[in-house]
Amino acid sequence: MRGSSTGIIWTLAAIAAIAVFAAIVKFNGLIAMRQRTRNAWADVDVYLKRRAELVPNLVTAVKAYAAHEQTVLEAVTEARARAATLAGPVPQKAEAESRVGESLIRVLAVAENYPELKASANFLDLQRELSETERHIASARQYYNACVRDFNTMIESFPSNVVATIGGFRQAEFFELSSPEEAIAPSVR
Repeated sequence: MRGSSTGIIWTLAAIAAIAVFAAIVKFNGLIAMRQRTRNAWADVDVYLKRRAELVPNLVTAVKAYAAHEQTVLEAVTEARARAATLAGPVPQKAEAESRVGESLIRVLAVAENYPELKASANFLDLQRELSETERHIASARQYYNACVRDFNTMIESFPSNVVATIGGFRQAEFFELSSPEEAIAPSVR
């Protein structure tokens, strides 16, 4: 009898050790995914800041040619300022960045009415940089949202959901477009 109780104790100890090991592996996996998600957001944020840096230069270039288009230029400046005050991948940030994108599309549409502006090397360089930055934003946002999807799936899947609850992990927010117009990157003509 004594030998069988020792075997049961060792079996239970082995099961407990495996459970603890599995919990540690799941916890570390959640930490890694959370860090990957944070890193992906940092990449999106870098490109959003780059776009924000291009806006004043673009406004200045257009303003020189299209002084009477003041409302369009003010709208993009205000949208940029609003977006700059918000941090993190929260719905308000996504909404503010969508407004910046919509405003930039309007500025570029205004520029179409001024052939001498469209021929300006400075404007063409800005437009090209902006278009490239928009492509980077879209790519970085797509990667960020994939990381969020994977992280949130880990949080909801068994057995990592148990570890996530104990570890205090919270679902991450997707960074989604709020308007279909913003999905269209400005084109360089």
